[in-house]
Amino acid sequence: MSRPEVVSAGEWQDARATLLVREKALTRALDALAAERRRLPMVRIDGAYRFEAPDGTATDLPGLFDGRRQLVVYHFMLAAGQSRLCPGCASFTDNIADRSHLNARDTTLILLARAPQADIEPVRRRMGWTVPWYSSGGNGFEDELGFGHGFGLSVFLRDGDEVFRTYYTDGRGVDRLRLDFNLLDLTPYGRQEAWEDSPTGWPQDPTMSWLRVRDEYAPVGGGAGCVGCG
Repeated sequence: MSRPEVVSAGEWQDARATLLVREKALTRALDALAAERRRLPMVRIDGAYRFEAPDGTATDLPGLFDGRRQLVVYHFMLAAGQSRLCPGCASFTDNIADRSHLNARDTTLILLARAPQADIEPVRRRMGWTVPWYSSGGNGFEDELGFGHGFGLSVFLRDGDEVFRTYYTDGRGVDRLRLDFNLLDLTPYGRQEAWEDSPTGWPQDPTMSWLRVRDEYAPVGGGAGCVGCG
């Protein structure tokens, strides 16, 4: 098995201290980016959209905030009649922890999909998720955002009945929010994916080929590829 070089405790501490300097610089750079993000301009969302709530009732856009000022929306890839659950969206949702701390900062987090609640509810029951999951029902909301049928994360601010979009990210910008990927990035082998810059001999699979909906993993180990991908 390929593995990192074995050194003395002192040599390891020296190497760790060298890396820590770069980690601290990155932390400060991320803080500076967050400061810029807080100063981004925003755009008003004017449409009179209706969304189907988890209990089947209808709500307008301000209602998604659940009385709070800030709203984070994960755009879940689930369309009407879609039979296969997206492993990326499912595993992202698995990483959502208790939302009490977000709520304490006047912030609501929800899932949003184009599929109707009739399609969403079986997935919610299967996975045991408790995060509020609304349906846009193809009401044109995502189209106004310039959003296709992929995944992404939007942030909104509410001032009375006025709603503004303040931020959006997708791809690797969503990846960096996940606890599992961040923890894997701390390990010697990382995510074990082909795109990573790893030493020769480190285990690496095609990018995302290992990822499953959590109840589709083999009983032992990560398995050999994504169920249903191709």
